[in-house]
Amino acid sequence: MNDDLKILVAEAEKARADETCALRILASMDLTSLGEDDTDEKIRALCARAVTPKGHVAAVCVYDKFVPLALRELAGTGVRVATVCNFPHGLPDASKAVAEARAQVAAGAQEVDVVLPYKRYKAGHRDQAIALLHQVREVCGETVLLKVILETSQLQSPKIIGEASRDAIEAGADFIKTSTGKVPGGATLEAAAVMLSAIREMEPMVKRPLGFKPSGGLKTVDQAAGYLFLADRILGQGWATPQTLRFGASSLLDDVKKHLGL
Repeated sequence: MNDDLKILVAEAEKARADETCALRILASMDLTSLGEDDTDEKIRALCARAVTPKGHVAAVCVYDKFVPLALRELAGTGVRVATVCNFPHGLPDASKAVAEARAQVAAGAQEVDVVLPYKRYKAGHRDQAIALLHQVREVCGETVLLKVILETSQLQSPKIIGEASRDAIEAGADFIKTSTGKVPGGATLEAAAVMLSAIREMEPMVKRPLGFKPSGGLKTVDQAAGYLFLADRILGQGWATPQTLRFGASSLLDDVKKHLGL
């Protein structure tokens, strides 16, 4: 990471949220439940939390078996339904990932968060890893939003994170996302700065809107404010909207509601 980005990260660490910031975070949340103990009742409760008196979250993210239920619960609210593919291990079996994504799209998922085969990618088998993304992109078509999870804590090196970001975008990612939340380490401001810089570089080349999703360990609005700060500084005021920035979290909403007096 260059010195300019290091300075921005240091400034982002000091960011604190006000009410305007909390409202921006609320509107850009992917309210998430990906527990092995999830039930219909739990997902209904999640969907009910997605709409507040101060606005609604951007999406709920659930396992694919709950997609039809979430669609019914959220009908007419403006909240989108996302699910996860090749999750959480990022295995290199493209045929399995494609079949999974095809079923998710058929079930009505509006967004698919697919895990890059990050172990293969880091080990140097990049063509195989990226080929899986290309195939999942094809299944998603033009209407289903594709978010690619890089698992940045496992890629570790800013150089590799930047390369993976650009490769995922070239493979058709609409969003690049930090983490599954299922391995040690999650979103970091350092990884975010690298990924946002890759978006700034790639958007003019691919000529389509690109987005960023920090996920893993985000619990407070002050933490989330640091990512908004980086997005505003690296990509400009006005770039970060629910169409281009998402916060993947389960408990962040509680702190947002406290800041908004809900």
